[in-house]
Parts: sequence; C-alpha cells; structure tokens
Amino acid sequence: METKDGQRVWNESSGVRRATLHAVGDAQGYIATGVQTLCRAKLIGYDFFTGLYQSGNKKTDVTLTLDAEVCKTALEAMNGKKGTVAAYNYKTGELLCMVSAPTYDPLYKPSDIDTDTTDKYDGVYLNRAISGVFTPGSTFKVVTAICALENIPDVQKRKFTCTGKISLGKGEVICNGVHGTLTFERGLNVSCNCVFAQLAAELGRDKLTETVRSLGFGKSVSVSGAKTVRSSFDVSKATKADLGWAGIGQYTTLVNPLQMLMLAGAIANGGEAMTPVLVKNDGKLRSLIDLSGGVNKNLQLAPATANTVKALLRSNVKNYYGDSRLPNLEFCGKTGSAEVEGKKSHAWFFGFSQREDFPVAIVVCLENGGIGLNDAIPVANKVLQKLLQLGV
Repeated sequence: METKDGQRVWNESSGVRRATLHAVGDAQGYIATGVQTLCRAKLIGYDFFTGLYQSGNKKTDVTLTLDAEVCKTALEAMNGKKGTVAAYNYKTGELLCMVSAPTYDPLYKPSDIDTDTTDKYDGVYLNRAISGVFTPGSTFKVVTAICALENIPDVQKRKFTCTGKISLGKGEVICNGVHGTLTFERGLNVSCNCVFAQLAAELGRDKLTETVRSLGFGKSVSVSGAKTVRSSFDVSKATKADLGWAGIGQYTTLVNPLQMLMLAGAIANGGEAMTPVLVKNDGKLRSLIDLSGGVNKNLQLAPATANTVKALLRSNVKNYYGDSRLPNLEFCGKTGSAEVEGKKSHAWFFGFSQREDFPVAIVVCLENGGIGLNDAIPVANKVLQKLLQLGV
C-alpha cells in the first residue's frame, strides 16, 4: 500500500495484498497489530500530542522493512495451511518476511468471514507471528540443550541410551524411534525424546526455568509498537515425567514464533539477540510508534554457549536433514513436530544461515501442519531461496 495523489492505494497483486495483510493491517482496524492501526495517527497526519494536523498533505507514508514478493512466496509455500512464517536480518533486526494465515484480500473481503461456522477463518484477524502461541515440540530441545550445556560440564562427552521410551518417576516419555546408544550431538540430530527428557529431569525445575527466563521466554517484545504475546513455561507443579515432557517442548509449554526467531538470531549472532523491527525509521516518524529496535536485553545467552549450539544446529542440517534440503545456505536449524491432542502436529522449523553475506534467520510454524522435516523445511527453503535470489 502507498499514497498516490493523497489517497491510499493497495498493491495491484492480490497475492501480495493477502500475504502482507497482517503486517499492513486492514482499513477497518480489526487487525490490531497491523501498521495501519499502529501508525494511524501518522498515516492520517494527526498529532495526538499537539492536536493538530500536518500542514499540506495530511497523509504520510510509513515504510516497512518487509519484501512484498518474499511474503507472497511464503504464503504460496504454506499452501493453504494455517500458521506463520517470519524471517529477519539477525544483524539489524529488520523483518524481511512476516506472513500469517488464514488471510484474505483486503480489497475484496469475503462476505462470510464473520459468519462462517467452519474453521476456515479461525483467527483470521490474528497475526500469528506476533499474537500467537503454539506448542513448540522438539524445537524447544534447543532450550533444554542450552540449559544442559550451562549446567552439566560433561554433557557433550556423555553417552545416552534410547530404547523407545524412558521411565521418569511414576510416568514415562515415549520417543519417536529406538535410537540405541547416542552422544549428545547425535541425540539432537535425531531429536531423541529420551535424551532430552532425561536431561530435563536431571536439570530439575529450577535450572530449566532459570534458563527459559534468561532466554526471554515469558516477556513481551515490542515489534515497532506491536507487543508480542508472552511465551509460557510453568513446571511448578510438574511431576518428573511432566518435566521430561516439558523439556521436549510438550506438557503446557507454549511459545511465540517471534521469540523463537530471536533465539535463532541470538545463537547466530554470538549470543546477541536483535529485536525484530517492522517499520523503517526514516527520521520523520516521531514518538507515535516504538522504533527503537536494537539489542534485546531480555534474551541473555553466553557467547561460548551460542557458538556451541551453533555448531550443533549446523550438525543437524549437515549430518541429518541434509544440505540438499537447504542448498547454498550453510544452514543451522532445528525441526519440531509438536503433538496437539486430537489434531495433527504443528510443523516447526527455525534456524539461520551462517553465510556472512546472508545473515538471515527464519521461523516456520504450520498450525496442525504435519511434520517439521517434511512440511516446515520446504516452506523455509522456498522463502530463503527467494531472499537469496533477490539479494535482500
């Protein structure tokens, strides 16, 4: 959307309009985190502080960091599935892609959008990247791995045994395979539930909770004025088995996708997490919107730990997923298939490129979308290849 002759004009592509709806916002203001709502005062030229309109043209443009074609590519790659895709430059914090689905064309809003009794438009006014929380599944094993690296000195030298399940207290955790004897690294490669449930139980409630909090989970982030919903992690009443499930991203654990994106950025950036930014500060925008961005102090990750985890996530792609799934990217990442009672799993993937000329991190969460390896990675790759092609 841009201003022409003093009037707001939507992009001529329906695909772009649909892909950028939740970032740009709708004319009616139903999408509360859309820029049209967040920057309404600036867009119409009205200053709440002075009570005056700007002289001359009363409408001002706000420039977003997103690439419209990349967003369109992301929505097409999602292929009708609900969820979100977000990518950002982990050196600057600029969001390059942020897509949420379901969506609609704001120029031709469906007449049944508020009356449909199916789940076709479920949460359609919600930007899932900013305002959504989801069971993270195995992506959360990265958090447990960080806790283990910081609290168990010999964890990388230890050997673990997976028989397909592990007993913890009076309960048990079921694995996604029978992996036999594994190292810590191989346990992360194959996403062994037994390894990380055992580690979570060994670490205990306090240490795991301390790490979760130090990584910023449970705190909101301002994305150019839009407040993210808080991720939640509460093991205060967890049994030993519950704690095991929490450590592998199940139990009651819920995470916000942009929080996972920031974690990927922090690992890539030697422990320093950049706050995602959606609106470019052109020097004209005033205090009507938060444009601060910069390093996020709520996410604390030691450089040595970040570099170790970076190597582990690179091993995941190189030694298990395969670089052929993410070509020319030198990628580091972790998949997840989060179990949701009575429904298909959420398909997750998050990670980042190690290329110096391509400092991009990405998160994909397909709501009830299947398997991380088979469903989320292909979406991520299409978006990343488009960014690479455009040199964004």
